[in-house]
Amino acid sequence: MNVFIIGIGLIGGSFGKDIKRLRPETKVYGIDTNPEHLEEALALNIIDAKSTYDALGSADMVIVGVPVDAMLNELPKILDLVNDDCVVFDGGSTKSHVCKVLEKHPKRRNYLSCHPIAGTEFSGPSAAIESLYKGKTNIICEVEKTAFKLQEKTIELFREMGMRIRYMNPEAHDKHIAYVSHLSHISSFMLGKTVIEKEKNERDIFDMAGSGFESTVRLAKSSPAMWTPIFKQNKENVVETLNEYINNLEAFKQLLLSDDYEGIYNEMYNTNKIREILNGIPLNK
Repeated sequence: MNVFIIGIGLIGGSFGKDIKRLRPETKVYGIDTNPEHLEEALALNIIDAKSTYDALGSADMVIVGVPVDAMLNELPKILDLVNDDCVVFDGGSTKSHVCKVLEKHPKRRNYLSCHPIAGTEFSGPSAAIESLYKGKTNIICEVEKTAFKLQEKTIELFREMGMRIRYMNPEAHDKHIAYVSHLSHISSFMLGKTVIEKEKNERDIFDMAGSGFESTVRLAKSSPAMWTPIFKQNKENVVETLNEYINNLEAFKQLLLSDDYEGIYNEMYNTNKIREILNGIPLNK
């Protein structure tokens, strides 16, 4: 099988690592606008060879890991070049725009719209992680628009990697992911900004930063080149989640101002239920 990875960063590179581990007979080719990324991916054994769009006609599978704004331009070109038995899938964090752009493409049946919910704050080929997707959820949108045999061979690979598969329409995906991913990135960036601005006057503030701060601000190390297009494409949902978040912050502030510490306790206790949701840990009041 010939697999082409377009955009060899954390997402594409991690797919490359798993494919080479699980299916060692597969030939993995890399395409990237950054020549250094291609050299790095070769050195790390993520890909077997560098390639170009001209060779896409020989692909059995194409994995697209470019920023979501670039996908709007690149996916139609990629679909134009692949053969009828090739499946093309992406790992983008927004789905509505790209599904709309490809809606009437003659080879829409060759495209599987995916979002594996996995990652770290790092980018580039060196960020790729073996088994990154094990135990992670992969959202697939508009699966009915992909040729059945192409669905089958791709989902078989996902299951070999240990992913859980969920199906969702693009609009629902973008709304839900704004809460569980996009908002957390904005919160992290803005917390980092707040502390950096304070640090201008108090040089020792980072000496006081503990593990709670580090884990909360971790996502502020994410790539702005990747996240700005995500916020742009999902603007409506992100603004809605921000409004709700800001209202909750204002309400918490008012509890402090009114010395309502019982109210603060109850707010935190009621939110503690997230432990049960995420980890199955029961609460004791």
